[in-house]
This record gives sequence, structure tokens and C-alpha cells, in this order.
Amino acid sequence: VAIISGLGIKARSTGYGRNQNGKGCRVYHTTKEKFHEFIDSGWQRESAGKGNEETVPKGESPEDSLDQTCEPPEKKVKVEGPAEDCKGKQDKKRARGQFKSRPHMKPHSYDDMRLCPSIIQERTTSCFFGERCRFFHDVAEYMSLKPADVGEHCHLFSTFGKCPYGVTCRYSKAHVDGSFKNLVNEELLTKTEGRPTVKNSLDKGLQKRLRKRQVPFGASEVYLRTIGKGADQGGCKKNQADNQAETCSNGEAPTAGGNAPVKTTGPLTDADVIKLRPCEKKQVDFRNKLYLAPLTTCGNLPFRRVCKRFGADVTCGEMAMCTNLLQGQSSEWALLKRHESEDIFGVQLEGCFPDTMTKCAELLNSNIDVDFVDINSGCPIDLVYKKGGGCGLMTRTNKFEKIVRGMNSVLDVPLTVKIRTGVQDKVNIAHKLIPELKNWGISMITLHGRSREQRYTKMADWEYIDFCSKLASPVPLFGNGDILSYEDAMKARETGVSGIMLGRGALIKPWIFTEIKEQRHWDISSNERLDILKDFTRFGLEQWGSDTQGLEKTRTFLLEWLSFMCRYIPVGLLEHMPQKINERPPYYMGRDYLETLMASQHVGDWVKISEMILGPVPRNFSFLPKHKANAYK
Repeated sequence: VAIISGLGIKARSTGYGRNQNGKGCRVYHTTKEKFHEFIDSGWQRESAGKGNEETVPKGESPEDSLDQTCEPPEKKVKVEGPAEDCKGKQDKKRARGQFKSRPHMKPHSYDDMRLCPSIIQERTTSCFFGERCRFFHDVAEYMSLKPADVGEHCHLFSTFGKCPYGVTCRYSKAHVDGSFKNLVNEELLTKTEGRPTVKNSLDKGLQKRLRKRQVPFGASEVYLRTIGKGADQGGCKKNQADNQAETCSNGEAPTAGGNAPVKTTGPLTDADVIKLRPCEKKQVDFRNKLYLAPLTTCGNLPFRRVCKRFGADVTCGEMAMCTNLLQGQSSEWALLKRHESEDIFGVQLEGCFPDTMTKCAELLNSNIDVDFVDINSGCPIDLVYKKGGGCGLMTRTNKFEKIVRGMNSVLDVPLTVKIRTGVQDKVNIAHKLIPELKNWGISMITLHGRSREQRYTKMADWEYIDFCSKLASPVPLFGNGDILSYEDAMKARETGVSGIMLGRGALIKPWIFTEIKEQRHWDISSNERLDILKDFTRFGLEQWGSDTQGLEKTRTFLLEWLSFMCRYIPVGLLEHMPQKINERPPYYMGRDYLETLMASQHVGDWVKISEMILGPVPRNFSFLPKHKANAYK
């Protein structure tokens, strides 16, 4: 058995020496050059028309194409002179962390020719803009210039009975006839019509009122007056006393947010005069649950659907900025969407001021369907931290208290919080904050076992998490950090935590929820992993559309996910189990070509995987992952 970099990777044969054919020891590990040479040669054979099944020639295993040596060659040491040491130092510096300067292509930029929406939706009336319209109106010409279809089976048509993208769908052969008419399966459409599978979409009327500041925040303003903020914040031009005095003759009073009146007549209900006590709010049983962490970019709705299939109990939307939500930004409200399969679902808010966070909580409490609201007090990125949000709240306890108490006063659902061990490395402050959070009325605490400065360079401190869980009792505390197998989860449960949150572990292997619940290792095959990716793309086409714009957006999120999934090492290749989340394996060959391709850390190979599912990329396509700055050969 060859052991490299602390990871035991099992040999093909049962021992060392030579086999009956006279060949030497055949192992899974290899060199970087041989690894990429094998992948490129296999892809060339596939492009030549041999198909996916013959990417490795018959009778040839992946390692047969390598030098049959048990150990990699000795590393050559390059001796450089003083001038070469300084030359190109900045170019040679290894990029780390988030790739902030990566190129960004919007999905609609891949669609050179766009058909007019009036044609796509088959409206009876002509286009409102007439000759001034900048989109195509000639369907025959559009179809002659449109990129080739990706496949002959449209998921939207077969699921809902009608594809809303019509002739622009990249699977239009399934539902467009010879005269370019969009076909409809009336029987299936009747069953699915009127039953929305996704909730929490932004209403256009609400968006308009938010932009004009016509949404009332009565409960928030009552709380803000108690902490000395007054009702003038948030764009109010008059104080609350003046607004109450200006009662209209028809029994209506103008609101603090704008011109929309609030009725002051009618029966007085209990809700008008009696505030809900904490015990009367909606309760969520968090104990012994597997919680999928709110993951920026990768924790989108299609990915959460994949994790729900594998057994995730609690899901949460991506971090949303409260100021953007109050402004009615569609892109921010899209982060709050909830699929019908998400039975315990929450949203995570980021903010650093009591007025905006309280008003945002009141807005969401009235307009979306959630089971809990989470405060992000653990985000380490500079953009959030430097303005006082994320981890910055942990050191601004006065602001933090006002935010928690304010949001609790306007919410009918539990309020939770996610924190880190602290801001500075080796200076833990979570144990000081947790007793305060209990007094402020937090329903559940999630503790990530690292500080802000530490990021992901060291292992999570589960001993400290255990200590904090005892301080938090009886409030449930979830532990988070470094869980990649059911053994890791069992060790975590031996501490005093009420449940486990999984972040990177779920990105690397979303079937980890099944492994934990069944307490076993799943030696999942490469074809099964490809099926998971296909499920994700189908969910993505439902979410973002099956036209070129939606398809390329789905591809982008798929590639972001593959930048994590490539870190998975198949169980059948490991001599020592389980794999640890911070260990990086040497280059190794899988048991088949697809497994080897999925092990690649190069972005070009991730694109090849996406092309297996979503067809060829556009000519001007470019992608570099958000969380993998060194994805090159």
C-alpha cells in the first residue's frame, strides 16, 4: 500500500512485486502530468466518436497508461539566482481564498439573438414597441440562427405539461411542431396548474411600494422609539405624533412610510392590543436534526433540493442583505425562495443596524412563508465585516442586542443566530456572548468552531463547541465544522450539541446526510454521482429556465459546485477511512475514466463534465470559480 501525504490510497493488486504478466505494482496515485495526459487523451477519443463507454480502451485500466512505478519520481529542485528570485515574484505568488478579480459573464451575454417576449408567450396582441422593439420577431429566422438543441427531452414539458419558453427552449424539439407552435399536454397541465412548487416570490405590487417607500413598518417604529431611534429613520418626513394627528376625514391615517393609508376604523382585535409572548410563537423542534448550512452562491434552491432528497432535515436560504430586501431588489428576494419539499426552512439576514434589521424582519414576517429567521453573525468576508455586519456583530454587543430584541418583537417565528468562536485567532469570545443571547430571546444558536481570522486553515475546535453547548442549555446549540463522514458526525454528537450543521461536507458529498442517518460509508460510483449532477441541472432548469440564458446560468452554478465536489475521494480507493475534510490527496486515477475526470482540480475538466449534461459551451464562454483561485493545470 502506498501512503502519500498522510492519505492511504489503496493499490490495485493485493501486494507488491510483479504479477503473472510481469507488470510491476499498479497503484491509484500518479503524477500531475500523467493525470492530465490521461484525461486529455480520453476526451480526444470521446470527441472522435467512440462514446462515453469507450473512453478507456477495452481491456485497459486507467493506470495501464502510466509508468508502472510504485513511487513518483524524485522532485527536482530548481536553483535560481538572485535576479530570478525577484523576477516575477507577484506572478508566481500562489493565489489563496476567494478569487475576487475573476471575470464575470452574465448569462444573457451568451444569447446573441433574443426573441421578443410577445412571440415567446404567443400573445394575441402585437408587440407594444412595434418597429422600435430591439428583439427578433421573425420566428423562422430566429430558429435558423438559434444554437442547436441540447437534447430531445424537455424536463419542463414532461413535468408541468407546458414549457413557458416555447421556441427559445434548448429542448424545443420535444414540444414545438413544424409551424413553430408550442405544444401543451392539457391533462398534465390541469394537474399541475395552480399548484406553485416554489413560494416566497416577490410580488410586483410589493416591489413598487418598497421602491416608493410606501410600506408601513408600524411595529418596528414602536420598538425603535423605545431605543431612542425615533420614527424619522427609513425616509419618514414627519414624526409619528404628527402622523397620528393627521387623520383623514374618511377614517384613514397616512402611514409613516408614504402616502398609502392605513385604516383606523373597524373592530378592535386581540392582535391590535396584545403582543405574542415567546411561548405563543410558532415553535420548531431543532433537536437531533441535520441542518444544511446557508451557503453563499452554492446553497441555491436546486442544490437544497438535492440535499433534501438525501435526508437533510433543515434548510436555509443564502445570506440576504437586509438593505437590498428593503429596496425591493429582485436578485436579493430570489434568495428567499422556498421549494415545497423544504419542510423546515429559514432565511438568513445580514445587517448591522437595528432599524433596517427590525424593519426587514417585519417585512418578511408579513410577506413570505418561513419557519425561522437566522441572523448572520459569522460571515468573515471583508465586505461585510468592515461595515460592522457578520462577525463584526460579535464585538458590538449593544447593537447586537438591539437587533435581536427588535427582530424578536416583530416576528411570529423563532429567531436564530449563527456565530463563530471569535474574531481573532486564539481569542474565543463566543462563551461570553452565548449567555447574553439566551437573555435576549434567541431560539437556537449555531456555532462554527473557527474564528474569523482562522478561516479554514485549521481544524474546528469541537472541545470549545462542547463547552459552549453546556452554557447554551436549554437553548439548542448546533455545532458546525469539518464533518465529512458519519464517524465525524458521531463524534460531534458525543458532545453536548443539539444537532449538526453541514456546509463544505455537503458540497463535497451531498449524500453525507444518508451516510449519517444510515451510519455507513457509501462507495458511490461515478455514474451515480453523474446522476446527481443531472438531477441538479433539471432542478436548475426549473428554477432559471430552459432557454439559453437559464441553461448557462444553470451551468455556472453547476461549475461552482464541481469546484467543491472534485475534492471527494471514492471510498473504494481509501486504505484508511474516513477522508478528512482538510486533507488534499495526491493526483490519483479512478476506477474508470469518469471517476478520474471527476477527481480533476482543473476548471477545464469541470466544463467537460457540464458539457456531458448541458451540451457544448458558447464560443465566448469563460468561467473561474469563486472559491477556487488556483483551478489551472
